[in-house]
Amino acid sequence: MSVAPVIFVIDDDPSVRSSLKFLLSTVGLQAETFDSADSFLHKKPPDVPSCLVLDVRLPGLSGLDFQRELATRNIRIPIVFLTGHGDIPMSVRAMKAGAVEFLTKPFRDQDLLDAVRVALDRDRARREQENEMWDLRRRFDCLTSREQEVVSMVVAGMLNKQIAAELGTAESTVKVQRSRAMEKMQASSLAELIKMIEKVKPSKDAS
Repeated sequence: MSVAPVIFVIDDDPSVRSSLKFLLSTVGLQAETFDSADSFLHKKPPDVPSCLVLDVRLPGLSGLDFQRELATRNIRIPIVFLTGHGDIPMSVRAMKAGAVEFLTKPFRDQDLLDAVRVALDRDRARREQENEMWDLRRRFDCLTSREQEVVSMVVAGMLNKQIAAELGTAESTVKVQRSRAMEKMQASSLAELIKMIEKVKPSKDAS
């Protein structure tokens, strides 16, 4: 079952918040509105695909400063910027920092809706990738320490007999350990196992 996404609208103008919420509702999208970046930061957002529709000029934390603050907190939510006072350096800065779009008021409704769709698609893809990585790490953690050693050597390109010599064990034992590791990782082939381990190992080594 797919989870309904949420669009967070942050703008200090109540009429803008209201009109954006209505516009998004016309295409079946749910929106929550905030009058400042701080008010958003005090709320724990639901764990669903989402994006921000964010005014550049806000009381307190500006939109661009808020973008930087989110990055500092490792809150990776796609942003669609709105501004009535945009300039090229400002938009370049926002886009370089990962913004999906930078729209100058007045903008076409369809341009905003298109940007929101792109942002939601980006967030869905990120979530799927993170879930896949979490699942791979979980499987990798189910391997015994010896199985982890063996598959790491397989990924390094070593043959069974080389691994056996390195570990001081029989080649038949290495084959069994490799086979068990493939089963636990749910890898259908050696090539797939290698891809999985290459994805997981950098994260394991960095932690």
